[in-house]
Amino acid sequence: MSSPQPMLEVCTVVPAVSGAWPLAQRLAEQLHCRAVRLATEVNSPVALFVDHDDLWLQQQGVAQVSPVRVDFASPGLQHRRRGGQNELLGRAVGVKGGERPAVLDATAGLGRDAYVLADLGCSVTLIERSTVLALMLDQALERASISAIASVQLAASRMQLQPGDSRDYKTSEETVIYLDPMFTDRRGSAAVKKDLSVLQALHGSVDNEDEPLLAWALEQPVRRVVVKRPMKSLPLGHRKPSHGIKGKAVRFDVYVL
Repeated sequence: MSSPQPMLEVCTVVPAVSGAWPLAQRLAEQLHCRAVRLATEVNSPVALFVDHDDLWLQQQGVAQVSPVRVDFASPGLQHRRRGGQNELLGRAVGVKGGERPAVLDATAGLGRDAYVLADLGCSVTLIERSTVLALMLDQALERASISAIASVQLAASRMQLQPGDSRDYKTSEETVIYLDPMFTDRRGSAAVKKDLSVLQALHGSVDNEDEPLLAWALEQPVRRVVVKRPMKSLPLGHRKPSHGIKGKAVRFDVYVL
């Protein structure tokens, strides 16, 4: 398999308040991004706004696109943890009875599915290739570890972040690999589409590596690979799964190895 290509990220770091300018400069240096003092100086598709205890992405030049955050204590995630779709994800990775598999989330993104799996009792390793998203995940896990919500603290204790490309990671304790490709034909809520738009703007134009990632996953010494897909889409790489678990908008293709 060819070596993974570096991920192109087009982002400018902006302090949300004037006192956060030194922090914005440090993070920009860490991310190899440009830092500016004012939002009006941003000339990239996406800006990373920095406050003393908060980070968020904001797409530029698009009206009425709200910020994108990683916040495991958010009302949206707390509402989701009580929803029926979590049962589908749990069934897909093999949550059954007292069994809680160790999961490698190879495309962590904003970490929401990883959080749901951790909340269900799984230990989850999150791999994120994007340096910007990895930073946001890292800070979100730090905040979650001291959250006033006990269930958030507990879930965070089951999550471990490993920045980098999944194909460079050597599986050890994990028994399931989970893939959630950034598919463009996702028909979800307005919030899902907003997140997708911002992430696509952040990453710019990159080659589609979803199929090679699935090929890598299927070669790993795990029990199963789970791929999230739009309901009416073909299986990733036209590889027929062992079975599928269907929801209203998405399905989980399960490859039992």
